Amino acid sequence: MTDTLSNQSPHSEMVPTAAISIEGVSYNYGKRKALDDVSFQVLPGQFTALLGANGAGKSTLLSLITRLFDTPDGTISIDGKSFASHGSKALAPLGVVFQQTTLDLDLSVRQNLRYFARLRGMSSSFAKQRIEETLSALEMFERVDERVRDLNGGHRRRVEIARSMLHQPKLLLLDEPTVGLDIQTRRVIVNHIHNLAKADNVAVLWTTHLMDEIWDEDHLIVLDKGKIIEDGTVREILAKNEANSVSDVFESIIIQEEERLK
Repeated sequence: MTDTLSNQSPHSEMVPTAAISIEGVSYNYGKRKALDDVSFQVLPGQFTALLGANGAGKSTLLSLITRLFDTPDGTISIDGKSFASHGSKALAPLGVVFQQTTLDLDLSVRQNLRYFARLRGMSSSFAKQRIEETLSALEMFERVDERVRDLNGGHRRRVEIARSMLHQPKLLLLDEPTVGLDIQTRRVIVNHIHNLAKADNVAVLWTTHLMDEIWDEDHLIVLDKGKIIEDGTVREILAKNEANSVSDVFESIIIQEEERLK
């Protein structure tokens, strides 16, 4: 009898399920098209920077992913589960850091995180463990009993990142998380999230308009006027455009698009 496994290549590897898969997503505000047939994937352990100027469609896309808006056209799947077939349960593997703070300023750091843990159905013992782990990783555990109101902007942002990681998500979504922060705090947060993606095999989708937050090994998506203009590794995109920096590529792409639309 023929061994059915003999035909498989010993070097073949299983392709991991995408942490998020976006296929043919479009969205309009009245007659204005905010997103136009957007498709891409983010794999486990991959840091994906979604780069675009204000009004490019980044916030609209994140609103669709988090289901603040319904998706009228196209499909969004998280860890292989689409919203259409699984509803809100598809959001279970997702951790989110919104651009605007959503912490309760009058509660302590610990109380904010405990409240979130209860919403996620985490046991008290596991929540206690994860609160210590996530805050310690961000050098914030010594502030666990301070009121959020008494923290500066950078420390509040670290608490929000810790909260997003409590339930060990497979996908971490961050909407311009360093806006308004000083350079040193920005650097700490950018480094932490990059290292987190590698160490914990977490997929990261990070929206930004700041070039220095993007590393050479990152997956880069350039969004302009609701359309994806570039999708690939930073090195691939730089080589394709014969450019020395992401800033050069971004400026060139925007100029080309403006010329095309004239």
